[in-house]
Amino acid sequence: MSMARTTPPPAPLRSVYLISPSGVVREPADLDRARARLSDLGFKSRLDRTALAVHERFAGTDRQRLAGIARALRQAYPLVMATRGGYGLSRLLPFIDWRAVADSGKIFIGQSDFTAFCLALLARTGAESLAGPTAIADFGRSTTDDLTTALFTELLDRQLEILSFETADADPVDARGILWGGNLSMVAALVGTPYLPDVRGGILFLEDVSEHPYRIERALAHLWQAGILARQKAIVLGHFTDYRLGSHENGFDMPSVVRWLRATVKVPVVTGLPYGHIPTHATLPVGRRVGLATEKGLAHLVLHEHA
Repeated sequence: MSMARTTPPPAPLRSVYLISPSGVVREPADLDRARARLSDLGFKSRLDRTALAVHERFAGTDRQRLAGIARALRQAYPLVMATRGGYGLSRLLPFIDWRAVADSGKIFIGQSDFTAFCLALLARTGAESLAGPTAIADFGRSTTDDLTTALFTELLDRQLEILSFETADADPVDARGILWGGNLSMVAALVGTPYLPDVRGGILFLEDVSEHPYRIERALAHLWQAGILARQKAIVLGHFTDYRLGSHENGFDMPSVVRWLRATVKVPVVTGLPYGHIPTHATLPVGRRVGLATEKGLAHLVLHEHA
């Protein structure tokens, strides 16, 4: 993986408001560690007052979590980051004031369950967000990944222009389109709702965790049969991790799924995107027009195009 950089702007974004719109924060000490590390990186952070709330498996009741999102819009913090993923945003989507979110000018950041927020914001308003770090997973563990941090801060500072990565047997592609996607399970769950963007000619990126390859294939088949995959200029696959194969697979695995996908859809498929539930991952701008090209075993994702 390599990065092409541009000159940074004079005033980088370094104030972040932390919310918990999904799963409960199991270990508050992890969040304390995350805030300390963010401080070491030059970020001023503030924790929403209900970020540590507990209701069943959620970080507070639906009303509490909705209130946390609404409070974030009123704070003098340009960045809003989810503390963690899990599950819970699907319950909130109909009750979020998406126009207020877009009009606030805040940059919302997260991944996994937060895919639902990013895609709903794009679908309802066309506004961008970032498929990037969550506080605990990326800054609250015993170690942090320097490259993940660099990819995040350099994208924020508009220094990161091109993200290049190795890709095995990639289909030829040279395309421009809206970058969108995230966690495959969440993307598939939004089909048929008003919270899935109707992106045509886009570049769709996907990842997942703890899902057997047959479930990955089933979700991809759902997107294919719904006509969504055929409308894209490229499908970019990140990492699909933490699954177990059974004794009866007879050779069926994730490469089998990729081969099936390539044989089924008439859209270029690119693998190897450094994104997913992995220690080293990129931050990606959901809703931004980007470029994608492949050559000689490499893919180049152009994150900032010059006019």
